Amino acid sequence: MSADAGKALARMLGSVLLAGATLTGATLACAAGVPAAPAAPAAPATAPAPDWPDSFVARLEALALLQTLNAELLSHDSATLTLERWCDGHRLASPARIVAERVAGSEQPPTEQQRVELRVTASDTVRYRRVRLRCGELVLSEADNWYVPGRLTADMNRSLETSDTPFGRVVQALHFQRHTIAATLLWRPLPEGWEMSAAAASDDPGRLIAPTGVLQHRALLSLPDGTPFSEVVETYSGNVLAFALPQPVPPAQPVPPARP
Repeated sequence: MSADAGKALARMLGSVLLAGATLTGATLACAAGVPAAPAAPAAPATAPAPDWPDSFVARLEALALLQTLNAELLSHDSATLTLERWCDGHRLASPARIVAERVAGSEQPPTEQQRVELRVTASDTVRYRRVRLRCGELVLSEADNWYVPGRLTADMNRSLETSDTPFGRVVQALHFQRHTIAATLLWRPLPEGWEMSAAAASDDPGRLIAPTGVLQHRALLSLPDGTPFSEVVETYSGNVLAFALPQPVPPAQPVPPARP
């Protein structure tokens, strides 16, 4: 696709992308009914850049894909199942199965604000679990999770303490609801104001380099009656784009007329 064609595509996508470019904590906290607060979890450990050209069209596609993933996460209660569908749809691994790799030796007590959001007192037990979510060999995200064991079943607590099963799959039987506090785009493949900048439409000779963290979500998980039982901070890695860009199909050659 040429730069001119890319600009045309940009104009078509511009309003959609700009409308949902970065959903800030203040905006989403209002919707969730909880105050927003910054969180600083560790970024995913392994995130090689996608092997894409550093072209305007590739950067535009990367931005559109990140917004698509962002919208999918915001519209579904289980990030685990959403990542599994993403992994399958983009052929990142076969079979497309999300596995939680527990990060041992890490401990982060909940902050006062997190205790308020979880509706627990200073004496209530809140456990911490950090995992890397893998699909095949790719780490797609790292999740920091503070949960209230007293609001889970004994089997769920045992599984969380002894297995690498993703949290969302362990608590799936609770029919929980996800309330997003903040959703932040950590990487902008195109700069602010790209739709009005000729420089943003230029192509560079190198490869497109995605940083370790590209998207971060902070959310509360609650029971059907509204009681919160978990707060998660999920940092998604550049591996969500670790697939080959589709190549355009060359135009069909005109068939010469048959000779009489």
